[in-house]
Amino acid sequence: MIDPVVRRARVGVFGYFGLCGTTVGIWAASLPALTDRLGLGAGRTGTALLVVSLTALVSMQFAGRMSDRWSSRRLTWAAGPLHAFLLLGPALAGSFPALLIGAVVFGVGFGLLEVGMNAHAVEVEVRYDRPIMSAFHGMWSLGGAAGGLVTAAVLRAGLGVETLLVGTALTMTVLFLLPARLLLPGGGAAPSPGTAAAPRRGRVNGVIVLLGAVMLAGAICEGGAMDWAAMHARRVLGASADLAPLSFTVFSVAMTTVRLLGDRLRGRLGGGRTLRLAGALAAVGYALVLVAPSAGPAAMGCAWAGWALVGVGLATIVPVVFSSAGADPATAGRTIALLTSFGYGGLLAGPAIIGHLAEATSLRAALALPGVLAVFVALAGPPAAAALTARRAPTSEPTALESAS
Repeated sequence: MIDPVVRRARVGVFGYFGLCGTTVGIWAASLPALTDRLGLGAGRTGTALLVVSLTALVSMQFAGRMSDRWSSRRLTWAAGPLHAFLLLGPALAGSFPALLIGAVVFGVGFGLLEVGMNAHAVEVEVRYDRPIMSAFHGMWSLGGAAGGLVTAAVLRAGLGVETLLVGTALTMTVLFLLPARLLLPGGGAAPSPGTAAAPRRGRVNGVIVLLGAVMLAGAICEGGAMDWAAMHARRVLGASADLAPLSFTVFSVAMTTVRLLGDRLRGRLGGGRTLRLAGALAAVGYALVLVAPSAGPAAMGCAWAGWALVGVGLATIVPVVFSSAGADPATAGRTIALLTSFGYGGLLAGPAIIGHLAEATSLRAALALPGVLAVFVALAGPPAAAALTARRAPTSEPTALESAS
């Protein structure tokens, strides 16, 4: 029977993921209105986004050490309200230099929260004794969608982007305090019963790097779908401007749905086999996208089926990788920080790499890259996850998570 304290902590982590997704969703959806208010072009807008991303990547490395030293609970408790409050920086910016400063501080808060809440989610999952990580990330996706709807409603009401962002910053700062009271009690992470006391650091570091490469590959595949699915429909398949965005919608809905349901799948298949299936489905999905132009009248249907499979496959990669990172509670924060950096870096670099390949060859040919990387996930993911999970010494009653690896 699950301890009621752990059940409450699960609700608390759901709250953090949902609120974080909503905050980021409002920030992203409000960018066009914000740049219009400041009179920025695409280049300076891209620079501001890059500053947020790079600052978050740096912040994540400090966050990993903070989590291991102070506990994921304390880091998450503090980072949630801070992340929301720091949105005031970009919200109140009256010029491009001020926006860059605001982007720096907002990126710091985002990096701290990403590591903190994922590290605490791993700790809750270990105590929950069955896979629950995927649903957390599904909640983040739902929060992002809710943020987009809120932004559209507020701007349509004529309240203005500054009012929207300032209101979001202040409201979310308060709302983040509500799930904070539900997090696991205590100052430090509790090791799982069978955790080995003296890990072989050299070997583990190599395994973590391999798992990071899996994370990077999966993120490039995801970035390819997010930024190039609609463009593929428009430029390669000749879809109309109103029909082309549906390719991204199909991918997004498939990914969110499977993330909400993926824990049960991982509970049955185990982490390694889930990664193998994830990579295989994503590879088949990209293959369908690549052959879609040859499908004649069924081209769009073929592409949509492909993007749906890509979303289904990629949905479980991040939850499985993060769950594997919890094999050593003493260094889980730093491990998650490193893996998050790999994933975030892939989301940043992947679309750009595909874009340059498309310019040198064609978009159809460039999308073969994420298909190949999906195969890499299927081949390298299972042994990497198994090597980390094997660090846990067997107990007399194997837990669901240990059996799942």
